[in-house]
Amino acid sequence: MNTLKSNVEIRTAIFEDITTIQEIAQQTWPNTYGRIISKAQIEYMLELMYSNETLEKQWFHGHSFLMAEVAEKPVGYASFRVIEGKVYKLDKLYVLPEAQKLGAGKKLLQEVIARIVAVGGRELQLQVNRKNKAVSFYEKMGFEILRQDDFHFGDGYYMNDYIMSIVL
Repeated sequence: MNTLKSNVEIRTAIFEDITTIQEIAQQTWPNTYGRIISKAQIEYMLELMYSNETLEKQWFHGHSFLMAEVAEKPVGYASFRVIEGKVYKLDKLYVLPEAQKLGAGKKLLQEVIARIVAVGGRELQLQVNRKNKAVSFYEKMGFEILRQDDFHFGDGYYMNDYIMSIVL
């Protein structure tokens, strides 16, 4: 396993990776949220957040996408963007369940932070479901909970999230 950890590579995503991002989302979301939100809400959010139209709009309007690979096989992705001044937001970070112990998530997050710092960014924020086990991952990576909030997502669905932040 240590060999695999050292073999996680991070690269800038290309436009053709949108299909792969959608496939990874379809595989990770039920595992990540299956015990937290309903199957109907997962399907609704996936359709809304990962449609070609949504991802293409993000792609061409300032979102940066990264891919994590092991042996040239995509195992995860991240996206981030500037939200105001030197404050950035991590919008997505997902790793396939079978690759979650390989360090791909940590490497993705470290690369996001490195790229933000390289352009003068000073803070990275994110939203994470309050019941998501990733909360402890982000805390280990240095994030702190700023507040909690409930965001109406449409069709009667809510995201019950923590807003977390790390000062860079």
